[in-house]
Formats: sequence, structure tokens, C-alpha cells
Amino acid sequence: MIKFYKKKANSPLEELAKAQKGCWINIYPPYNNEELRKLSESLDIPLDFFIDSLDIDERSRFEQEDGVQLIMWNIPIRNESEEANEAHYITVPVGIMEVDNYILTISGFKNPVIDHFLEKNVKTFDTTVHNHFVLLLFDRTNHFFLQYLKSLNRRRNEYEKELYNSSRNRELSNLLDIQKSLVYFMTTLRDNELLLMRIKRIDFLKVRQNEDMDDFFEDIIIDTSQAQDMAQIYSDILNGTMDALASIISNNLNTVMKRLTSITLILMVPTLVASFYGMNVPVWGQEKPFAFPLIIIFSILMSFALTWFFRRMKLF
Repeated sequence: MIKFYKKKANSPLEELAKAQKGCWINIYPPYNNEELRKLSESLDIPLDFFIDSLDIDERSRFEQEDGVQLIMWNIPIRNESEEANEAHYITVPVGIMEVDNYILTISGFKNPVIDHFLEKNVKTFDTTVHNHFVLLLFDRTNHFFLQYLKSLNRRRNEYEKELYNSSRNRELSNLLDIQKSLVYFMTTLRDNELLLMRIKRIDFLKVRQNEDMDDFFEDIIIDTSQAQDMAQIYSDILNGTMDALASIISNNLNTVMKRLTSITLILMVPTLVASFYGMNVPVWGQEKPFAFPLIIIFSILMSFALTWFFRRMKLF
């Protein structure tokens, strides 16, 4: 699905029937290879730029070829996979291309960053000012990273509380899903931060002469670094929580086994006495009229004595 948009600052987003100078071209699924090939030929954009942008494992980078500038930028999305034991959030690449008077974005997944510019009336968004549009994309990406990180941390707290009162595997599996999301986030944020620093160092976006945009770019780099630190902190907390919970579960298991062993030994005393007096041989006291009650009382007293001993030794 290839759509064309045009917008000036402080005006609504307008959808166009075909490409015009100064417009924004957004490529969203579904689409086919033939549509991408035709667009590549009409705008003189290398087809590899389109193909690379659809590779979910593509890393953040930038390059320039035949007058076309490409920025590969990774953003977070909710994982819509229905398979069990999958990360709650993953990261996917968005290709941002600038050629002539067009700016083009392409992604293999619908994502909240692009949707924000399609659905919200971003006042400062102007499709003719390409470098500012790219900075706005970077800034909105950091916003969703921070939002999703806080959501993951809230989930971690909820699962942690449930685990203190439960030893089921479901809560542990949920924590592992959060850990997978944090791994995606930390890897992507690290690559994004390095990309931003390289772009700024060579002034790839040509913002150095504009003080406001240059300051905005600095703020984006700081926010990216902050998001990376948050992801690292939450990951460290989660790892510590998992280790602590593993120790708690192991300790609880040892306590249960110790108690079961003590109960088995206590019940073994009357069983042992009954085994001796159940043998078909002469035993002491079998001729006495109260032999059976005496044996029962003796067994109970021995069991109580063993229970008292275990409690005194803190084994029960």
C-alpha cells in the first residue's frame, strides 16, 4: 500500500492521488514486489534500499548512493505473534529515504511511530522540510521506547508479586518474555545511539547551521541514551529478581522436602512397632490383657517424642 501525503506546518495532513514535489511517500503492508520495483524505477532509488528496509534483522545505519540518502532506523512495536513464550515487544526497521524533493518511508510492519504522523495532527510536521521530519521520527521513536519500557517494568512488578505467592511456571515464563523484550530494546537502542552520533558527527542531516534543530538533535541523542540506560537498569533488576526467585523456589523446595522427611520418620515409629508385634512369633507382653492398648499408647508416645526432638532441632 503506497500512499502520498503533503503537509505544511500548522496545517492538516493531506492525502494525494499521486506523487508531487515535496510530498511524503509512505509504504505500508500489504504491497507486492512489482509495486516496489515500479516505484524504484520512477524515483531512481536502488531497489536494494527497499529490500533492506523489509529485513527484520537489518541494523540501524545510513548510506548515500546515486544522490539517494538512506537512513535505516529501528523502532519498537508490540509483538502480535500468537505463539507462546514470545517477547511482548520487538523492534523492526524503518527505511527513510530522501531523493530530490521527496521523502519516503517504508516498513514491513505497521508501527506506532509512522501512525503517529498519519493519525495525529503534528503541528510542526512539514513534508517539505526533510531533516526536521527525520528528527521528529527519531524523537517519536524515543517516546515509544520510554513508554514501552515503563509498561514492561509495571508488568515485571505484577509478575513478581504473583511469584511470591506461587511457584507455578507461568509467572516465570512471563518474566522471561519481558527479558526477551529488554534484550531487543537494549540492542536496538545501542545501535540507534551510535547511528545518531555518526549522523551528527558528519552532519548527514544538514542541521548544524540551524541552532534550533541542532539543539533538538542533541536532545534526541540524550533521550536515546536515557532510554538505553533505563533498559539496562530494568534488565539488571529483572536478572536479579530471577536469581532471587530461583533461590527462593529452591529454598522452599528444600523446606518442603525436609518436612516430608520428618513426617515420614515420625510415621515410621508406629509402623515399626506394629511390624514387630504383627510377626507370628512369641513377643513380650502378648499374654497381658491390655497388650494392644499399651502398644498403641507406646507408639503414640514415641511419635510425640520424635516430633518434640525434630522441633527442638528446628527440623520440623
